Amino acid sequence: QARADTWNAALRCRLLGDTGAQVALGCPGWLFYRDGLRPQPGAGSTVFAQRIRLMQHWSQQLKAQGVQLLVVAVPDKSRIEQAHSCGLRYSAPMRERYGMWQGALAEAAVPYVDLLPVLQAGEVPVFFNTDVHMNRIGAQRAADAVAARALPLLGGPGGQAFEQGPLSAPKPRMGDLIVLAGLEHAPPAWRPALDQEPEQEITPLRGGGLLDETPPVEVLLLGSSNGRRSLFGERLGNALGREVWNQSMDGGQFSGALLAAWPQRQQWPPSLKLVIWEFSEMALSLPLTDGEQAALADID
Repeated sequence: QARADTWNAALRCRLLGDTGAQVALGCPGWLFYRDGLRPQPGAGSTVFAQRIRLMQHWSQQLKAQGVQLLVVAVPDKSRIEQAHSCGLRYSAPMRERYGMWQGALAEAAVPYVDLLPVLQAGEVPVFFNTDVHMNRIGAQRAADAVAARALPLLGGPGGQAFEQGPLSAPKPRMGDLIVLAGLEHAPPAWRPALDQEPEQEITPLRGGGLLDETPPVEVLLLGSSNGRRSLFGERLGNALGREVWNQSMDGGQFSGALLAAWPQRQQWPPSLKLVIWEFSEMALSLPLTDGEQAALADID
């Protein structure tokens, strides 16, 4: 059955340009996540207003604890790589929420990072062709922009040095959109070509002694899968001069990682100064999760 499903997906992709209900085919070799193009049912203006309430509440709670908050919404791939979408239609109201969200953050005096101009600059792609995430170029640009906004909140750069290893030769990378389209096991000629991406290591430098003190934890990253791809956390730590406590979560959507960490916040290290809350733009147009509904009920 699995083999039959793979060949069915391959035939639909090759002959009909159909990549299934979750994946949209753009220009040759480019795949896009449909949730980034149109909102899901049950995610209208009321849901957006409720997410603003959650943001206001969580920022106030962190401030009362003496911890600063920096919010990072990663613009959707379909917006940044629109030149490669070959006319895929998108929801204008969904796109407008990015600016509305930043307006709500400014009104609440919550620091945030606008990654739109950062990722739109230049001609090279900053997202993978067959994956929803930023590639190494996009991740580096985003990390540098987040660090530039975070450093004043931290009182300047830290003293932790990092070693950046050399780039390896490009290697094929299985994109999550290939998997969602059911083409992971399809013959290469029957699916879009895989991205070719070099590998690299970015590691903090240690003294090597048994009695070396571990640097105090000052930065906590509560993000989505963006925080776990393309060495984003490591690139951010290198730019900050501090190791980042990365608690990002695959499938975290709007607030999954934050909600998972929230019950333990009284046990966070007293040295913690800054929480960086990251999520994808499209998460603003998803229905409320059970955890978010429970958090709203607690506020009420």
